[in-house]
Parts: sequence; structure tokens; C-alpha cells
Amino acid sequence: MEMKTCSIFIAATIFMLGILFSRVNSQAVADSCSSNIDLVNVQLPFDTTSFNCNPVWSPHGFILRYKQTGASEWSYVLSAPNSNAYIGMGFSPNGQMVGSSAIVGWVGSDGTPAMKKYYLGGKNSNQVMPDQGNLEVGNSTIVTFSSRIYMAFQLVNTDTPDSLLIYSFGPPNQIPSPPSFRLTQHSDYVSTVLNYATGQTQTTSTNTNSLRKSHGILVMLGWGILMAIGAMVARYMRQWDPIWFYSHAAIQSLGFMLGLAGIITGLVLSNRVSANVDKHKAIGITVLVLGCLQLMAVLARPDKESKVRKYWNWYHHGVGRALIVLAAANVFYGIHISDAGSSWNAGYAVVLAALFVVALILEIRMRIRD
Repeated sequence: MEMKTCSIFIAATIFMLGILFSRVNSQAVADSCSSNIDLVNVQLPFDTTSFNCNPVWSPHGFILRYKQTGASEWSYVLSAPNSNAYIGMGFSPNGQMVGSSAIVGWVGSDGTPAMKKYYLGGKNSNQVMPDQGNLEVGNSTIVTFSSRIYMAFQLVNTDTPDSLLIYSFGPPNQIPSPPSFRLTQHSDYVSTVLNYATGQTQTTSTNTNSLRKSHGILVMLGWGILMAIGAMVARYMRQWDPIWFYSHAAIQSLGFMLGLAGIITGLVLSNRVSANVDKHKAIGITVLVLGCLQLMAVLARPDKESKVRKYWNWYHHGVGRALIVLAAANVFYGIHISDAGSSWNAGYAVVLAALFVVALILEIRMRIRD
């Protein structure tokens, strides 16, 4: 009886110790901005006691600590669960992964930590180039602590880092290895905007994809397609007067309204992601100004018998052609900087090619008839 009682007591003691150990261990593993985890024990290369802290990717447990530690120096600590995979943090000029420069860290199977910078030149692995990019890295280290991996680094000669940040992690057990250090495709990623002053992070990949697609479709259809069709109607359908004129006016008006909606959508998108697309924006505004000039020119159109009608025609035709050329070029440029993919390029190129073939046939017929 005494032996049975002793056994029960020992089992109960072991059970209670197990619960206590599991609680202590879970507290050690936990890392959050409110937990005040002692990062001194993590042996980082710089003090992080006064760093800003933000859970930048909560579904995957990514936490970013950062601070400007010098006139042109910024220090970062990115922590994530250690899943035997690489973790990455990219600095993007436009919110897209392609075109960004990234810091990627991992711990090898032998426990050796490694960190490299990469330039993400494309979606294929051979376009992700190690030891390249526009980031100048100072002190850096990779450590593991309480089932988490901590990637600490400093950006030097950097007055204001990009606020469009991308986080990713790789597939388990696929660590980059020498000599190529090629990255396998990430298991997941997220694009965010970081307000360095307030520390607030906003996810952009979900919120802006629909805006980006709407902007592209509207400007492509309005400025890039309908304007060209309207110009073809004005040139090749004049024998059907006045149908050609009303058709031309209706198509151009619809194109202008869709293009204007696309530009407004683009401005909202640019403001939301704080993207550096000044050239694309400048060309788009130029196209809008040309469209407005065309509308004003229609209102000031002289009579057919007027002596200045010839000069008005030169102006109207010249501005219209410039608008169409700039719009088409800007559509392709927008596809490029947004990394929309080859399907968008191919689709728009096919439409332009079809319009060109139709215009060429109609031009030949018109010259033969004349």
C-alpha cells in the first residue's frame, strides 16, 4: 500500500514538473513586442533596448525591431520561427519583389549561420543574384535562440531606407549552399509598407492588387486601345458622313473617361504604396494633358471653310498621334515596373499588332481608291 502511494506521489510530482517546465519553456520560446524578451542573451552585435518593435507578419510570427543608429545608419533585427529554412527581408522601390534588394539569412544543417544580400532581378532562380543589390551592409549576424532565428544587420550610407518592405521564408530543408547560393522559390511572402516614424506596418499585397489591376486595365483600354480605334475611325470612315464623326467622338470620349478613371486609380495606388514611379506618373499626366487639349480643341474647332481649319487639323492630328504613342509606351512601361508578367505584355502587344494590321490594310485601300 505504501509502495502504491509512493508511486502515485512520484507520478504526480513528475506530472507537475512537466507542466511547470512546459510553461517555462513556452515563455522562453515566445517573442513579442510586449514580452520584453532579453535580447542581450541572443548575443546581437548591437544594443536593441530602445528599438522600435513591430509584428510585421503575424500569421508567420515575423517580428521586426529597428532604429536609426547613426546619421546614415539603420539597424534591424528580424526574428521568425526557426523552421530550418531561410528568412528574407527585401527593400523594394515599388512594392514588388522583382527589382528589390534583399537580406537573406539561414542556419545550415551543421549549425553554421549565414547571411547574404541578393538582387531579385526576376522570378526565376537564376535571376536572383547573390552578393548584388543596392544595400550596403555593416555589422550583421544570424543566431538562433529559443526555437527562433534572429537576423540582425545594419544598413550603412543610407539616409532613408525604402519603406516598401517584403518578407519571405523558404521551404524547409532547402538551405542555399555554395558555390552558387541559389535561393529556392519562397514558400510564402508578403509586401508591406513601414512608416518609420510611427512604426506602423500595413500589408499591401492583398489591398493593392485589385487597384493595380484596375489601373492597368482602365489605362490600357482607355488610352492605349480606344484612342487608337477612334483615330482609325476618323481616318478611314470619312465616306460615311456624319456617322464617322459621331462614332469618332463617342469612342474618344469613352476612351478619355476610362483613361481618366485609370489615372485617378493610379494616383490612389501610388499614394497607398508610396511607390517611386515618377517617370510612369509623369508620362501618364502628360497623356492626360494631351487628352484635355484635344477636348478643348474640339470646342474651338473652326468651320470647314475657315482659313485656319488646315492648321487646326495639323494640330489635332499631331496631338492625337503623340497621345497614342505616349500612351502605348507608358502601358508597356507600367507593365514592366509593376512586374505584371509576360502575359500582360503579350496580350497588349497582340492587340496593337492587330490594330496595326487593320490600319495597314485600310491605308492601302484608301490610297488605291484615291
